[in-house]
Amino acid sequence: MIGFRPYTLSHRFPLMSKSRVGIVVLAAGASERMGTPKQLLPIAGTSLIRRAALTALGADCSPVVVVLGAHADLIRPELAGLDIEIAINGQWQLGMSSSIRCGVDALLSLQPDSEGILLMLADQPALTSRSLRSLLRLDLGVAIVAARYNDTLGTPALFPPHHFQELRELEGACGARNLIQRHLEAVRAVHVPEAARDLDSPEDFESFRKNELPLAPRCKLEMPAALSSKTNGL
Repeated sequence: MIGFRPYTLSHRFPLMSKSRVGIVVLAAGASERMGTPKQLLPIAGTSLIRRAALTALGADCSPVVVVLGAHADLIRPELAGLDIEIAINGQWQLGMSSSIRCGVDALLSLQPDSEGILLMLADQPALTSRSLRSLLRLDLGVAIVAARYNDTLGTPALFPPHHFQELRELEGACGARNLIQRHLEAVRAVHVPEAARDLDSPEDFESFRKNELPLAPRCKLEMPAALSSKTNGL
């Protein structure tokens, strides 16, 4: 008997050989506070989920895995024709950790020798490909590279191979928060203020639509010696 697998790959598209760092776009949530699948919200002429996938592709990483869960059948067509993999998290109700595990497993099944995995959320619409590339400029070594904004460390965040298993072992809704806090002394931070904008509620969406998208600022590399331990959930 074949054991249950918490994800399935769907809609495989040809992947180009770019770098040995892959990206996992987390987009499996039910959008309960938004009241409608926020992955489908219109942002600058496209859907939020397609915008996130295009942002990931623009970072020149491979593979790019997009994790869907709730409303997957409605959201999947928005990704048609993109050079990505879609992983369906059948356990999305268990929280963000299940989507991280799903994405990591899917990515490593495609590229077992990945040199790093960059986790990003689909609901940070001000992120650009340049934002992601700012994290990739650092030599990973043994460090986690995390975005810093509003005195917070969080997504997008880049994890080296020796943290892959810890990502898979996360539990509940906290995402990678505990993992970043656990290794805070070894985290390298990149100032990415545009990561502070996320869309959780209708008010967030209306506020974002009323403002022009910010230009990506010059990225500043820094060590979080005096950084607050406050982190965002992935």
